[in-house]
Amino acid sequence: MAEQTDSRLSGRRVVLAGATSTAGLAVARALHGAGAHVIATGRSADRLQELADAGAEVVVADATSLAEMTALASRSGAVDAVIPLVGGWRGGGGLAGQPDEDFAALLPALESVRATSRAFDAALRASEAGRFAIVSSTAVARPLAGGANYAAVKAASEAWARAVAQGYAKTAREAGEPLRTASVVFRAKALDPEALATRILSLWDADATDLNDRVFDLE
Repeated sequence: MAEQTDSRLSGRRVVLAGATSTAGLAVARALHGAGAHVIATGRSADRLQELADAGAEVVVADATSLAEMTALASRSGAVDAVIPLVGGWRGGGGLAGQPDEDFAALLPALESVRATSRAFDAALRASEAGRFAIVSSTAVARPLAGGANYAAVKAASEAWARAVAQGYAKTAREAGEPLRTASVVFRAKALDPEALATRILSLWDADATDLNDRVFDLE
């Protein structure tokens, strides 16, 4: 993706939580190239180096920890977007192949959605165009026995993100102010990092009222 400063994104501060993946790197590069200030977190300083080389400010922090995300929020000041990118897949073998160990291994994806949305809630609502976005799966719409653990975690993550959206709308309504912050779900069957990066850049193409509580298919 060619780097070209974009007036929609220039100067925006975006937190990518749990960004040490191919998708995280693609999103960081796209945002940095468009002029945004990217704060990328991960648990490994070594794995964060590639993100630092891509122009991101990197912070060793656990995206599933409310305490660590709250500490990051308190240090980061103004933030215009938070995107938790903790993921992973385990499945197969029908219901018999859905052990507790696999479910526990998938739970960090939900935990990161919960922790980041709570820690950065005030900062995102204070932004003139705040965005919270999660990556989900088409498995939520058509769950299969062999992916029940995975679909259940993704469905719970979507439910949480929609609750965040309702909170944004309620806060704006009660304050008598226009809605400026949106919570969005991106669904993918097989995640294409570049497609995700493009859709994240487009989060500032529309008003919050047109984005909040929406589910978008990446395919």
